Amino acid sequence: MSVQAEKKNIVIIGGGIIGSTTAYFLSHHPKFDLATHKITLLEATRIAGGASGKAGGLLALWAYPSCIVPLSYRLHKELADKHGGAERWGYRAVHCGQLEVQGRAPASGASDNGSAKNEGGTVSLQKRTQEAIGLLRAVGVPKELDWVVAEGVRAYEEMGDPSTTAQVHPYQFTTSMAALAEEKGVKVVLGSATSINHSSGVAESVSYNSQDGETHTIDADTVILTAGPWTKTIYPSAPISALRAHSVTIQPSRPVSAYALFTSITLPQAKANSKRSSARTVTPEIYARPNNEVYACGEGDTLIPLPTSTALVQVDEARCQDIVDQVHAISDELRDGEVTARQACYLPNVSRGGGPMIGETGVKGLLIGAGHTCWGIQNAPATGKCLAEIVWEGAAKSANLRTLDPRKFM
Repeated sequence: MSVQAEKKNIVIIGGGIIGSTTAYFLSHHPKFDLATHKITLLEATRIAGGASGKAGGLLALWAYPSCIVPLSYRLHKELADKHGGAERWGYRAVHCGQLEVQGRAPASGASDNGSAKNEGGTVSLQKRTQEAIGLLRAVGVPKELDWVVAEGVRAYEEMGDPSTTAQVHPYQFTTSMAALAEEKGVKVVLGSATSINHSSGVAESVSYNSQDGETHTIDADTVILTAGPWTKTIYPSAPISALRAHSVTIQPSRPVSAYALFTSITLPQAKANSKRSSARTVTPEIYARPNNEVYACGEGDTLIPLPTSTALVQVDEARCQDIVDQVHAISDELRDGEVTARQACYLPNVSRGGGPMIGETGVKGLLIGAGHTCWGIQNAPATGKCLAEIVWEGAAKSANLRTLDPRKFM
């Protein structure tokens, strides 16, 4: 085979966690040759600018879909071992549980930023009485989970332990994958893809607008579309919908143990023009991170349509404050801590059910990796590895992607 025939121009559209891990596995594959192969990672704003930089980062063997979860979970461990992930992107094994709590009313004197440690607020002694510890043990709360208020806990059920559950810091992981790909020769280009150009059913190039407004075209015999919720704007036949999600990060008043909690919190709620109150139930997810940070997210919404880029995502401050109030209701350490970020992002779903979509399309040379819902961080390594195998070896070898074939959905 001639050198000319071996040449390959690969363009990955989208610099989130799926695109960045795909760039990593493409560039670290034994068949990648920088002399004859060109890989471009095209990103509209910045690497990990969307959900990949604002997600929770939970990894779990009990996630879905089952055809890629075990592979991806194992790859996360291997990547961390190979590249110092514990230090570089916060990889660690964690406990995970479901917590049912009767939440308390907001503390009087809480400051506007959600912290009650300032003058006039209450300050936790950061200790548990023997009675409180006894209450936690009585409902099955593990000894190490000592940062929830004892009086309100109604039930605890283990969902995962350090053999089945882990975490990463999504922004750090995504940017590290992109950087490791760049070290192998991948070129990161900032620009918004406008079209995937093909002739007679064969991919030929990608057009994009650079950040200075100029239009450019990159030759591409292989295009990998990993644009998350923006996939449909570039390839309209892709059945991808978007769900907005809000989250906050909090620096607790003391370091807390490595737990990810799926909560059900019953909160008192005052009725208008009445001294009586009713109760409502909220379900924030709360993940302790190793850098003395706690991440918490609330329910999704579809109130604001998907904007044209990650830079234009609107943050609803009231929704963020709701999350802050909810976690304050069950933890002194979080109530007395400092809110360090209030943010929003959009998650991609396959609107026709199932998914994600991983693999080839009806256009030769066009592959898709999109629609990963809330498990994009967990399933990114398997997605990237399988897409790389399709490019370099003609088919995915590490997992059976039959149920995720994009041609089933389009």
